[in-house]
Amino acid sequence: MTSQAFRSLVTIATLLLVGSFALASFAESQFRWETAPGSSLALIGEHGIVWKFNFSSERPKPFFDPVALVSGESLTWNEPPDHAWHHGLWFSWKTINGTHYWETVNRTNPKLGETTWNAPKVATSPDGSARIEMDILYTVGGADPVVYEKRIIEVSSPNSDGQYHFDWDATFRAGEQDVVFDRTPIPPDPNGVPWGGYAGLSVRFAKNLSEREAVTERGPASYDKDGIHRSAGQAFDYHGKLNNQPAGIAILAHSENPRAPTPWYAIRSNMSYLNPAFLADKPYSLKAHDEFRLRYRLIVHPGIWKTERLKKASNDYANKQ
Repeated sequence: MTSQAFRSLVTIATLLLVGSFALASFAESQFRWETAPGSSLALIGEHGIVWKFNFSSERPKPFFDPVALVSGESLTWNEPPDHAWHHGLWFSWKTINGTHYWETVNRTNPKLGETTWNAPKVATSPDGSARIEMDILYTVGGADPVVYEKRIIEVSSPNSDGQYHFDWDATFRAGEQDVVFDRTPIPPDPNGVPWGGYAGLSVRFAKNLSEREAVTERGPASYDKDGIHRSAGQAFDYHGKLNNQPAGIAILAHSENPRAPTPWYAIRSNMSYLNPAFLADKPYSLKAHDEFRLRYRLIVHPGIWKTERLKKASNDYANKQ
């Protein structure tokens, strides 16, 4: 090997080494964590909050808001004036054994349940990934819990395109008595209403999300005259524009979830809302001490996703479980 060739190899090796250190430094310096003890955890990027997990005991539910692009625009809306019990990205049952857990104010039903939780166990990494583990109790009037939940949420670090995801894993166990999870029924139930069927994992999108569209793994999703979409499948992507920037959130449902393929409920009329509506078609009963598990992946992404992109993400999720 000539001295010139040797020097060239050394130069290339040095550039690769410096490049690797630069990438490591970039990963370590691009994000930082901001915590409020007993209240919140937030991932902060160069343009502000990427996501924030709110878990203060003074809140009615633990929730994520904002859930934003790394460029700073939030895709979610907490406590909008039309539905103050909507909390960005959150989980809530509608009723358990006839007791309401969805609303946080007394509207038409005087019997409201209580959702309480322990301080979450949180592990964070310098690259912007995190794991959140918590126990949640569903009670009525201070009595023993009717349902126990173990919730684990793993949040990935944003990739070079600004995409990241939440892996949401929740196991529900009945207490000392049988329980029935229910919702406001939908037609053709005699008491059904067009806007019923919601419960569980939900996203209330930002007020300024415009040009809203959606796709499933089978193709574009259509809406009825009331701006409501219902279908069943493994994946759903809701997207639009924020300040002329295209973006969206995809939800992938695990194939082993009860009642798969998942019933989907989306709205694009007076609000922008998405829910894998586990209870849409009928209530779900659970014997005392029995349990069931729900798993989802939520992908926050810039750009508009088409069917093929969503289908690939859904397949990737299924293959990693």
